[in-house]
Amino acid sequence: MVTLIFTALALTVFLEKASNDLIVEAREADTRRLRQEAYSALETTLAVLEQFRAASNGLHSSAEGWADPLGFAAYAPADGRTVEVSFEDESGKLSLPRATGVQLQNLFIAWGLTTSDSEKLADSILGWKQRNHTYTTALSPAYEQSTVPYTEPRRSLRSYEELAAIEFARTVFFDETGRATDLYRRFAENVSLLNFRESNLNGARPDVLTAVGEFDETQKRRLDEYRTGTGTSALTGPGWFTAGNDAKKFLGATGRANAFATTISALRIRVTVREGRSEYRLNAVVSPQGGGATSVVTTSTAARANTPEIDAESTSNVTATAQPSSRPTGAATAAAPRINYPFTVLQLVENEPLPPPPPPPPS
Repeated sequence: MVTLIFTALALTVFLEKASNDLIVEAREADTRRLRQEAYSALETTLAVLEQFRAASNGLHSSAEGWADPLGFAAYAPADGRTVEVSFEDESGKLSLPRATGVQLQNLFIAWGLTTSDSEKLADSILGWKQRNHTYTTALSPAYEQSTVPYTEPRRSLRSYEELAAIEFARTVFFDETGRATDLYRRFAENVSLLNFRESNLNGARPDVLTAVGEFDETQKRRLDEYRTGTGTSALTGPGWFTAGNDAKKFLGATGRANAFATTISALRIRVTVREGRSEYRLNAVVSPQGGGATSVVTTSTAARANTPEIDAESTSNVTATAQPSSRPTGAATAAAPRINYPFTVLQLVENEPLPPPPPPPPS
């Protein structure tokens, strides 16, 4: 009897483990199938974007006609699958590596912080990311005296979680338990960690319009109606600017319209492939070659023999450009061809966790 009981228990444990193994293998097989579809859709999307970029001397806004790139290219996924592509203008945010103290202060004041706290918060971030920064407020960070001593890296943030290491900033963006606050989420929504010269006016968020352009509420509402084709621009449809002077004429003499660019220098592309209950997500950030955004993270692909060290702020990226070999293995070996790929891949994340839903509005 005892032998039968132990045998039954062992068989039960074996079946449970076998069932879990089968589920894992099935999910991995689904991922492999859908992954190929996602990358095919991404390449099709980039091909469509390149057509519009070449025809319009740069990408300005999805209102130009590339909001549905797969439909434009008549892309057909495999039977039983659906593919969705969405865009986010990453250059519509404020570039943290290029952000000035005044811009950061304007941003924080727009969030409801006092002028004193805004200056202090901007000072703490600038002291963390800039070389030879002189603190202008009462801040005097003592990172070396922490339980685990450290010092300012003197380069821009590589992740938003790095804010937890910055004195005073940690009290604004995280609560007593270490959980991110609403201001942390707002910071991530409006501030980009990528390095680009100017924010794109055609995709700039309201807080960025305040921080960089110093526009009033009437100007921001009028601009939003122009870009979306609503309100006073309902009859003309969605519009976009191709030059800063055009925006200045539209918005009036006040504000700093010329502080913005009118082309996209960093574009986030989200590809979602679904087949039944299976789902695969691909999140890519690309920039056009020549004047596009760069990453503050130096990768191993930046290493080249006999080249000087590159500053972290000037950066290099994961690119799709094949470099000719400098050491041919034989006399008959030809140099590797150079691929004239029109975009630089700054970021590529597969199946990243979905963001938590926003908190409910206060009652």
